Amino acid sequence: MPDWMTWFGMAGILVIAEIFTGTFYLLMIALGALAGGAVALTGFVFSLQMVIAAIVGAIATFLLRRSSFGKQRKLPTGRDPNVNLDIGQTVHVEQWQDNHARIMYRGAMWDIELMPGAAAIAGAFVIREIRGSHLIVANSVP
Repeated sequence: MPDWMTWFGMAGILVIAEIFTGTFYLLMIALGALAGGAVALTGFVFSLQMVIAAIVGAIATFLLRRSSFGKQRKLPTGRDPNVNLDIGQTVHVEQWQDNHARIMYRGAMWDIELMPGAAAIAGAFVIREIRGSHLIVANSVP
């Protein structure tokens, strides 16, 4: 089997494997394999194909890491809706006292605090953060 077929086959396998991981890093290595295949098509020796594939894969991985796609955004767990499913839910507050309230939410009593800039009026509020047994809420957008 010619070298270029091996390189392109490896690139295809890496792309398929990437579908299962979702990190984009295997795609960058697949780009290196495609570059190795392109060099193989031009007839260069296998050692040069390996060097080009390694360089292209490393540069692509480095550029991905420095881009916004390669960086994970870390939210505090109290604000992360992937950790706390209550974030983004709506609660109804009847009465406020000094920007604090106490309501029944999901079968338990919770202390409610307003986020800075939110208006302390009776009505619907959206949970934006959870700190212990305190729900930090903001005004609901109609």
